[in-house]
Amino acid sequence: MYTSGSTGKPKGVCGTEQGLLNRFLWMQELYPMHGEELLLFKTSISFVDHLQEFLAASLTACTLVVPPFTELRQNVLSIIEFLQAYSINRLTAVPSLMRAILPAMQSQHDNLISSSLRLLVLSGEVLPLALWNMLSSLLPKTSVLNLYGSTEVSGDCMYFDCKRLPSILEMQTLTTVPIGLPISKCSIVLNGENSNPNEGEIYVRGLCVSIGYFSENAIIPLNNAKLHQNSLCKCSMEECGSQVYFRTGDFAHQLPSGDLVFLGRKDRTVKVNGQRIALEEVENTLRGHNDVIDAAVISHKDQGEDALIVAFILLREKEEFGEMFKMSIRNWMISKLPTAMVPTRFVFVKSLPMSASGKVDYTVLVESILSKNHVQDEISNIGPSNLMPVIKKAFCEALMVEDVSDDDDFFVIGGNSIAAAHVSHNLGIDMRLLYTFPTPAKLLITLVEKKGSKNKNFGINDNAELIIQPDKRNAYSSLESETPDRLGSKLQRTLSWTLYERNDDQAVRSKRLKVDSNKYNILDPVHLFNGYPWNSASIPKSCSFSRCNQVMLAGENEVNDTWQVTQSVEVPRTRTGYMQELWKVHMESCVDASPLIVFKDSDIYLFVGSHSHKFVCVNAQSGSIQWETRLQGRVEGSATIVGDFSQVVVGCYDGNLYFLEFLNGNICWTFHTSGEVKCQPIMDKHRGLIWCGSHDHNLYALDYRNRCCVCKLPCGGSIFGSPAIDEVHYALYVASTSGRVTAISIKELPFCTLWSYELEVPVFGSLSISPRHGYVICCLVDGHVVALDSSGSIVWKRRTGGPIFAGACISYALPLQVLICSRNGSVYSFEMEKGELLWEINVGDPITASAYVDENLQLISNPTISVDRLVCVCTSSGSILLLRISLDEGKGSYKRKYTVQEFVRLKLEGDLFSSPVMMGGRIFVGCRDDYLHCIAVEIQESVE
Repeated sequence: MYTSGSTGKPKGVCGTEQGLLNRFLWMQELYPMHGEELLLFKTSISFVDHLQEFLAASLTACTLVVPPFTELRQNVLSIIEFLQAYSINRLTAVPSLMRAILPAMQSQHDNLISSSLRLLVLSGEVLPLALWNMLSSLLPKTSVLNLYGSTEVSGDCMYFDCKRLPSILEMQTLTTVPIGLPISKCSIVLNGENSNPNEGEIYVRGLCVSIGYFSENAIIPLNNAKLHQNSLCKCSMEECGSQVYFRTGDFAHQLPSGDLVFLGRKDRTVKVNGQRIALEEVENTLRGHNDVIDAAVISHKDQGEDALIVAFILLREKEEFGEMFKMSIRNWMISKLPTAMVPTRFVFVKSLPMSASGKVDYTVLVESILSKNHVQDEISNIGPSNLMPVIKKAFCEALMVEDVSDDDDFFVIGGNSIAAAHVSHNLGIDMRLLYTFPTPAKLLITLVEKKGSKNKNFGINDNAELIIQPDKRNAYSSLESETPDRLGSKLQRTLSWTLYERNDDQAVRSKRLKVDSNKYNILDPVHLFNGYPWNSASIPKSCSFSRCNQVMLAGENEVNDTWQVTQSVEVPRTRTGYMQELWKVHMESCVDASPLIVFKDSDIYLFVGSHSHKFVCVNAQSGSIQWETRLQGRVEGSATIVGDFSQVVVGCYDGNLYFLEFLNGNICWTFHTSGEVKCQPIMDKHRGLIWCGSHDHNLYALDYRNRCCVCKLPCGGSIFGSPAIDEVHYALYVASTSGRVTAISIKELPFCTLWSYELEVPVFGSLSISPRHGYVICCLVDGHVVALDSSGSIVWKRRTGGPIFAGACISYALPLQVLICSRNGSVYSFEMEKGELLWEINVGDPITASAYVDENLQLISNPTISVDRLVCVCTSSGSILLLRISLDEGKGSYKRKYTVQEFVRLKLEGDLFSSPVMMGGRIFVGCRDDYLHCIAVEIQESVE
């Protein structure tokens, strides 16, 4: 018999009669066949499983139904007709076949197969747990066996009866059905690292093993290995003897029950970004998605770059799905697997290619990727007008977004080195070009000019103002993207501000001025940042401020709109301001976390961490570092303060929550989770607990005084956003990347789940609660904003123009408004009660951070009208904007009228993913230029 060739070139295996008989006798002993049973002969004669199909029927005098193979090959669903018409009792199949016919079986009203099929034998592929769940539900009376083997071991050498699966799942978390234990007269050994004796390559010996491969009229040995006869003996094999085992090339893990779980083949394991990945595990995870029937995953390497993982997906519904659906699946995968295991590309197919043995033919899939090279070669023949859509399509496919603009920076809107390799592969260009020209517009100009000049030198054309040399990369480049300086993004090294002159209600943009320029005479600036709270001799009480206008007071005090002091400054609406940097602190790497501001003992402190593992306490007035500490992983989430203001708590990429002394940064306590902690912890003052979510899908309640975990709750997916506490209903709400929102009763221990709601779309942003109505505001990655009431019912649902990655901002300074920032560059204000859109403004660049309302500063243009507020917004491209929100009271039945205008804008050196905190005209924000910045807002009286 020749092997299937699924792991390489087919090999002629010289099997034995005793191997076949041993397999038959084992089956007959445990699962005996009787003369009245009917078997279906459906396996190709080129596949080893066909031997047991006809041998078993012949030796037991059972009826063997042989359907026309041409009909089965042309219409795989016809097998259902044979199963029903002949009341087949036993069926042998590969999991791929069962996945293919399962939807048709589920649509059958009478389900005759369930009443007749007694035994289903699955072999040849990994059996995903999700498929077993569907089969056991559809065929409750059918015994299901999962067999493991190959042509070299007479077809099968291990078995697992799925009746034992429920008891194993009570103790183990699995994604695939175990391959079980050896059949009779076979021996299995796992040969791996001594440090992990329960994991290794599967070695087989016994009657099942064939005598060798047939090659050029000779028999050559199998891939055998000698192992010590006694695994406990430390003598040499020469002294004690040895045994010969067949090396399968498959790897497995042994459960406490003794059963083996298949991990993958050596040749189906690849390295991506230095991490070893089993492609079978990626496939099994994809098959667990509700909309996926089947999936096949390959590794593709192009132009010497890192391997790309490509997933081919067969969907349950046949309609077309767009890029947002691909993004949804990708985000779902991120919640299930490490980032390196998430496929770079998702390809929707109507069917997967099958080999003659019924297995997925990966060779065809690889060829389908390679066959696209001719498309890349045709780029040189595309005219400039038609090339832009091709470039944009390549960007969209790599980033899994629906659309990009001409000036969207590939790396700012989510691109990384793997996605860049994807674009370079699709366009057939040198990947370095994308690093140097990261927008469609710049790349188009470069490709057109390169096409005209046929110049292959790496650089910019002669008309460009700057030539980037490979050895002169910008020192401020983002460490996370690891890319060279991008053209035009950092040419201006000084902070700048944009002046607006307004004539009546018409705004005209003037030229951009440098802060340190002497060309303009700025007379009598109004220093907004010198007011409260920055010149207060004493702070009224200890308090903290963090992203989205989250405020906490020390003790039992509740936050309201009366305790804060607000400075009023008269600024006509025809005048704008400028920004200047007061101080900055070097953090050695990207600062994506939002700062925490703490007022305590007449001093003002700022706490923040960075990707460099550095966590600091800074004097918020002077910028001087009070203390710093090194954690064991990078910090992406914001910190919080405990109820008595004695400790600061921050999560870390090493899976730990660190409780640090407020005064010196010494570690008081460390709590370990099983995944990265990107969520900002929140303080539950009434119960003295710190709540925090983890990438391990769990929410933790920690008693920081007694240093113990009092509650651990599964949430269905990774938790990026902070939970929200509703003291009125004694409830806590948390959302995960699976799209599940969970309500937890926290009135008393033990805490329990009140309800859960499946939004079916990942939630990355923190949840917020509207103070008047108690609605839970959820921001979804597909652009929807959903308000749930305390019972878990949707009150209102609105859609924005792009994905949302940050939480909503709610401030008493803008009554009844919910501020939402979207990646399409727009800021939205929704009315809290019914979700009506109050206003919208587009700032021109993607936004992935939350907004912040300055509650300590109000602008007055005329004493007879209402005050205006400033809202701080940071774009991913590095701009800090202040929006001036005017609220004019309507008269009679007229509604309020909102006027929104851009007040001032400043461009930093790096990208901005940190949500700002703004107080009294000062803005605190982290940046991917490796600095923490303090920016002040000023008003100029006149400009000459």
